[in-house]
Amino acid sequence: MTNPLLADWNTPYAVAPFDKVSDEDFAPALEEALAAHNAEIDAIANNTSAPTFANTVEALEAAGEALDKVLGVFFTVAGADSNSVREDLQRAFSPKLAAHFSEISGNKALFSRVAAVWEDRENLDLTDEQARVLMLTHRGFVRAGAALEGEAEKRMKEIKARLAVLGTEFTQNLLADEREWFMPLSEDDLEGLPDFVIDAARAAGEEKGADGPVVTLSRSLIVPFLQFSPRRDLREKAFRAWEARGANGGKTDNRAIAAETLTLREERAKLLGYENFAAYKLETEMAKTPEAVQQLLMEVWEPAKRQANADAEVLTAMMREDGINGDLAPWDWRYYAEKRRAAEHDLDEAALKPYFQLDRMIEASFACANRLFGLEFKPLDVPLYHPDCRAWDVSRGGEHVAVFIGDYFARGSKRSGAWCSAMRSQAKFPEPQTPIVINVCNFAKSDPALLSYDDARTLFHEFGHALHQMLSDVTYESVSGTSVARDFVELPSQLYEHWLEVPEVLGEFATHAKTGEPMPKEMLDKVLGAATFDMGFQTVEYVASALVDLAFHDGPAPADPMAKQTEVLDKIGMPSAIRMRHATPQFAHVFSGDGYSSGYYSYMWSEVMDADAFEAFEEAGSAFDTERAKALETHILSTGGSRDAAELYVAFRGRLPGVEALLKGRGLAA
Repeated sequence: MTNPLLADWNTPYAVAPFDKVSDEDFAPALEEALAAHNAEIDAIANNTSAPTFANTVEALEAAGEALDKVLGVFFTVAGADSNSVREDLQRAFSPKLAAHFSEISGNKALFSRVAAVWEDRENLDLTDEQARVLMLTHRGFVRAGAALEGEAEKRMKEIKARLAVLGTEFTQNLLADEREWFMPLSEDDLEGLPDFVIDAARAAGEEKGADGPVVTLSRSLIVPFLQFSPRRDLREKAFRAWEARGANGGKTDNRAIAAETLTLREERAKLLGYENFAAYKLETEMAKTPEAVQQLLMEVWEPAKRQANADAEVLTAMMREDGINGDLAPWDWRYYAEKRRAAEHDLDEAALKPYFQLDRMIEASFACANRLFGLEFKPLDVPLYHPDCRAWDVSRGGEHVAVFIGDYFARGSKRSGAWCSAMRSQAKFPEPQTPIVINVCNFAKSDPALLSYDDARTLFHEFGHALHQMLSDVTYESVSGTSVARDFVELPSQLYEHWLEVPEVLGEFATHAKTGEPMPKEMLDKVLGAATFDMGFQTVEYVASALVDLAFHDGPAPADPMAKQTEVLDKIGMPSAIRMRHATPQFAHVFSGDGYSSGYYSYMWSEVMDADAFEAFEEAGSAFDTERAKALETHILSTGGSRDAAELYVAFRGRLPGVEALLKGRGLAA
């Protein structure tokens, strides 16, 4: 029988036939797909015809279709619905894939053909997109080590293979720690918790097979527990477990993995002639240099720290009123901040949450996309990899645009966080293909499913990434959708968050789970008025993480990353009651792969643009201004990486932004 992963997918819009795929299909499918890709690469490299854009660069674009299908399915389920078999497969696949792509980037005959096309580029009459794809292809080979020879070439392959193994181990260790730990709660322990937290704790207990409610290390459960539990001892116990992920000793400890990863990254950069890994990594980003990143982060750090320290004094005074002496601790901050928010903004999260139903927030994100870009969403009945998943057919003017899949609930088989990925990206070459895009979140499951305001922002954020994929309109897949500079990729996602804050959107879609009544205007005003509440805390925990990430890579690799983390935090004066958003042993953005390594600052870099970009809509007089929406799609959402990121932003806005709009938007402006 034909392996279902490699067969033609005769399903609606060629969505993967998840109901026919078993874990036993992945390994043989990968072997066959790798062999097919190798044959395609050999044919390109050994072509006896003179190198041309068509027979070399376009041929590379067309190669690997079977491999894309297999990996698109595998990495989707490995991240969102893992099991022991899939974890074993991931450990086996990582070095194999690293070796495969190292062989391609190190193929001398192939590189010589790419280099020949590159040298002849002025005579080829290429379109702007073709010229961009050629530049990126050539640069990718050079940065991967294609020009290396002898021992340097051999060592580069070894480093890549080892880094792939380490990234997989880091991710699986973190998932194991998050999956294994939970704290049972007695009925007395539930006192003071709002119903939505109790419901989520009971649902988590059922998922864990416990006798009653539990607190897990899922952010969507532990954060509200830390906000609302009056039991300081339980808050401390939960927080310490959350903070200790990846640093508990034993086989799931990530500290040695982080140290080895940083050492190998530095060696990799130096093999390529760079001073350090940050210099190598940032060369292709908008920021260009570590100095530019450091400058941005410090411009935001000082006003954020000032605000956080002022807030800490207020929260400490509140703690004293409760008869608690000593210093404000990290497990105290969210609890007293929530009490302060209720007092100062008369905003009760428990009263607010019923207005943020998951289904209504999904509708809101769709409605905004419809008003801005004319997209329509119709439920699509196709087999998916988990019962919690759902799918929609996305169309415009009656024409199919994309398939969108949502997987929203936390579970033990899913890694933490939220992300967007494309199981298939948009392209017109070699054949037209529409994207299949998936948003994965970790919201607490209840009936009905209720979100916090931050959860709703996460939903809009990830859907902004999805729009970047769905509205892509380029020829070549390598520059499709989110295939852009890392510090540009967060612009569409963070920009889309602003539409959640538009009063008419909340007025229509923030309806009560039981009564169906819209959120009262008085509450709506309070929600929007509290939008920058506790922003000192949020900014400090994020910027601290970004500064530590940069310090890890901008200079010699630290032998002890934990000591380096402490050194950086001491130097910048980290407030004692706030922790990094992602401490080193759980910093998956940086250590599960190269994606955000030396690049966690990207969210802040993109926020400088998103704050400025939304001002363009405000200046036009409407968040749904037709002309601005068209410009956003034309210059940013549809163009992918087909043009330089700075050029795209200037085309949309007329100029590059400064940090002022960001500070104003976060309520940190002096």
